[in-house]
Amino acid sequence: MKKLFLGVGLVAATMSFAQTFGVKGGMNVSSISKDGGLSDTKSKIGFNAGLFMNAPISEEFSIQPEVIYNDLGSKVKYTLNGANNNVEYSTNLGYIAVPVMFQYNATPAFYVEAGPEFGFLVNAKSKIKSGDSSASYDLDTDNFNTFNAGLGLGAGYYFTPNLGLTARYTAGLTKIGKDNTAYSDSKNNVFQVGLAYKFK
Repeated sequence: MKKLFLGVGLVAATMSFAQTFGVKGGMNVSSISKDGGLSDTKSKIGFNAGLFMNAPISEEFSIQPEVIYNDLGSKVKYTLNGANNNVEYSTNLGYIAVPVMFQYNATPAFYVEAGPEFGFLVNAKSKIKSGDSSASYDLDTDNFNTFNAGLGLGAGYYFTPNLGLTARYTAGLTKIGKDNTAYSDSKNNVFQVGLAYKFK
């Protein structure tokens, strides 16, 4: 019962303040690593884009749930048959992600944030590039876990009441591959930077 009343109180407090909606997008620098480490693969450049709602619960604190498309993965470079044959292999994993960020507004323009992120795999592809030629392949999604969870830490600064710069690092908490697959001990990690626009 205490948890129920706490939840009702939180919703009531959230609804008592003005909510704002917005769009955001930017660049991902992602990697896939074993046991959550950061040095197993090279980083891959991707993107993120989606919607958010900012709901203040006091003058200093707010909750910001988001729904974004997250392009994650990594790349590996190696050499075949001598130094002149460089091959680049990239793994591209697309997720519909739902971060729920708890924000502390240090100033009216600057905030720091932390919170969980829940993702759902929607596509998995690989790309092989050698010299001037390249080819893309669909990966078997049955080898991957559909659900992905992470913990995000970030900050943001609004240059105007509408337009702001955002930065966030999200460390993977769950393994992306099923047992006995190539990614069974691997997790997603991503650094994101981009712009956010609030509709006011």
